[in-house]
Formats: sequence, C-alpha cells, structure tokens
Amino acid sequence: MDDATTMLTIGQLAQRTGLPVRTIRYWSDIGAVPPAGRTGRDHRRYDAAAVARLELVATLRELGLGLAEVRRVLDRQATVGEVAATHVEALDAQIRTLRLRRAVLATVARRKPGTEEMTLMNKLAMLSAQERKQIIDDFVDEMFAGLEPDPGLAAHMRRITPGLPDDPSPEQVDAWVELAELVQDAGFRRRIRTMAEQGAQARAADPVTDEEQARTPDFVARVLEQAGPAAEHGVAPESEEGAAVLDRILAGTPGDQRRPQLREQLEAGTDARAERYWQLMGIINGWPPFQPHVPAFEWMIAALRAHP
Repeated sequence: MDDATTMLTIGQLAQRTGLPVRTIRYWSDIGAVPPAGRTGRDHRRYDAAAVARLELVATLRELGLGLAEVRRVLDRQATVGEVAATHVEALDAQIRTLRLRRAVLATVARRKPGTEEMTLMNKLAMLSAQERKQIIDDFVDEMFAGLEPDPGLAAHMRRITPGLPDDPSPEQVDAWVELAELVQDAGFRRRIRTMAEQGAQARAADPVTDEEQARTPDFVARVLEQAGPAAEHGVAPESEEGAAVLDRILAGTPGDQRRPQLREQLEAGTDARAERYWQLMGIINGWPPFQPHVPAFEWMIAALRAHP
C-alpha cells in the first residue's frame, strides 16, 4: 500500500491478496481480520495492518492450522513457533496413519480378501504398539501357564514383540496380520501348548547338563549342514545314503546311543507353524531372513525312524 492512511474496500483487498471476498468477510466476522473502520453506509475498510494480519491468517491456514489456533496466535496467547510445534506432532500422527492405511490397501489389493477378512485386517493393522504387544503377551502367558518352561525361550518370546515401523511395507502389514491370526488360531495354540508341556516334562525327567546345552548349537549346525542338503536333493531317509548322512550327524554325540529318545524329542519340538511364527516376527521387525530349520529336522526325524 502507498501509505499508512490508504484504506481498501473488501473487494480491493480481495484483488490485492487473491482471496475470495466471502473468505475475507467470514474471517472479518469472527474477528480474525477486523476492519480498520467503516463508511457511513457501513462498508468495511481495511488499512495496512489489516492487510498484514490477513496475509498471516492466510499463511497459517495454508499450513493447515485451524481457525482456533490462528486466533490464539493473533491474540498472542501462543507464539507461531509453539503452535507450529503442536501442529507438527499432529501431522506426524496423521502421516503415520496414512502410511499404515496405504500399506493395508496394498495388502488388500494383493490378497483380494472378502469383506470380513478385509475388516479384520484393517483392525489388526491399526492396533497400537501396546495392543500388538498385548496380543503376543496373552499368547505366551497361556502357552506357558502352570509350567516351568525353558526360561530363555519364554523370556525371549515376551521380549520380542511385533514392532511395525511408522512406514510399514505391505509385506510387513501382511506378516503382522498373519501373525495375529496365527497366535489366535485354536489349533496352533494347542500345538504350541503341547510342545511346551513336552519340553517341560523332558527337562524335568532328564535335565540338560551345561555341557549338553553348549553342544546344542553345534548339533543344530550339523543337522542343517548334513540333513538340509539331503532333503533338498531328494535323498531318501530310509536309504543307505540316508543312513550314512544320519551317522555323520550323530557321530560322537550322546544322541547316537539314544536314537529313539532323540527322535521323540525332535518330533515334539519340530513344527513348521512354530517356525513360521519366528519368520513372521522377523519380517515385521526387519530382521535378516534366516535359513528354515524344519525341512532338515523333518528329514532327520524320518531317518531316525528308519534307522533306530
């Protein structure tokens, strides 16, 4: 404006700022941009201060602030920085929600579920981190209730929870939905409970020594190294070649003298869906993929059954 005494009509103000007359009139009516004065016919007039105030209101509104927040700034109840910081937090929450919804929609587009399954997927995906943790905690508590489980396993299962990132991939959302459905499946819960009971009974009847515990990783490595390729290449467990593979795995181990007991222990602790639990947890939490153990141990069980 040319000088501080120049007064503009609402139409001139609209032309100067590019804002609609109705918007300026509304902001004026609610006191956000009051006129500097009025003519005898009660027409509004705006001075340089009103123009500056209008530009501030327009900028804040473009940034997404509500009129209540704008009024707080104009009335000096809060600074622009304070309001902006609050708004950033709100926007961050909205962005996280939008990213999660996008991932859910991508999963729906890929899986093409029915209406009920889609509703369930959305509800599961929108759970908070605490709610997701609670689902896993409830599962672990029920599986080990009244037992003296392997303390390391129970603690590990409680400590490792599904932590969906703020910007999850469709694969992570898909994995969380599958995991939530898995731990609530009655058949899976019965199987894991049985495994926990058998494990507790085995430890009570034949406590594992420190030496045997130290050998466990080596034994697992042997099974994966020997039985894994045998299963992959189609070596029949009951064949002579299968017997030779089994002998190599058991050579020098206590299990070679207790093959029936070893087979029972492996049967009790080998389950594809139990392994799937950890695979899904890994996908959700962004862990590096691990080599599946179950095919190798299933081959090992069949070989022990064939060569007792």
